[in-house]
Amino acid sequence: MIIANIVSYILVLLGALNWGLYGIFNFNLVSAIFAGDRVVGSVIVYVLIALAAIWLILSSIFAGGIVRLRGERREKSHA
Repeated sequence: MIIANIVSYILVLLGALNWGLYGIFNFNLVSAIFAGDRVVGSVIVYVLIALAAIWLILSSIFAGGIVRLRGERREKSHA
């Protein structure tokens, strides 16, 4: 689950960067990479970013408001 959170976090950051570039410079990075707004590659990237955002929302709800990006450290008990 931690790996899914990290991948989702990266995808959402890329989506936010794309929206920022589009808003400031009217430049769509995803469309530039795949040479079009509605080509298969662009649509797949947009859908993956949307699913990543949904995953982060749901995982934080089920985890009590915490998105885990690292495993918990457990101290060894000396018995």
